[in-house]
Amino acid sequence: MKIFVDSADVEEIRKLWRLGFVSGATTNPSLVAKAGGDPKDIYEELASFLEHVSAEVVAEDADGMYREGKDLSSIHPNIVVKLPFTEEGLKALQRLKAEGVRVNMTLVFSPAQALIAARVGADFVSPFIGRIDDIGYSGMEVIRNTVRIFALYDINTQIIAASVRHPTHFIEAALSGAHISTVPPAVLWKLLKHPLTDIGLERFLSDWRKVQEAKVA
Repeated sequence: MKIFVDSADVEEIRKLWRLGFVSGATTNPSLVAKAGGDPKDIYEELASFLEHVSAEVVAEDADGMYREGKDLSSIHPNIVVKLPFTEEGLKALQRLKAEGVRVNMTLVFSPAQALIAARVGADFVSPFIGRIDDIGYSGMEVIRNTVRIFALYDINTQIIAASVRHPTHFIEAALSGAHISTVPPAVLWKLLKHPLTDIGLERFLSDWRKVQEAKVA
């Protein structure tokens, strides 16, 4: 499973990327607004060191989505256009795919939506597991069922586990067969920490110091 950062904070993403396990980022209008600055500059900088940067349209009609998608994809080859799973989004998806633009279908909440998006031509689908949990259903079950359907019919569309809220979501997404998990920076930093690692390191250093002190004595 590949690991993406769900953020538009360039410096925060770069810090995580330098650790060697992050290969992409997903953004949305809210995250870009929070980051501040020119969205085009943000996308361009992220795409300069990441293999995948999902950039989302804000138009609600197919024509507007198509135009925005073309503009976004022209920024850098590593830009993937995010479209919402709506009737207008599906129309825009067909037009963008006809011109070779890669598309990530977002706001997916069911295996049926994921399958439809894949059949229309989406390169990626993003089920929102946290938001599904919020309304009393199982987000991970959506991931598992989507993985099964795609495997059954040999569908190449990649599944991005999105709206990850905590480390358990991350592990369950990996166990469920998601191709990618996009994770907020705060959760990624938590994944790097474990109390037994800290305890073990302190013990090793303590033993080493004792050996060095014995040598001096």
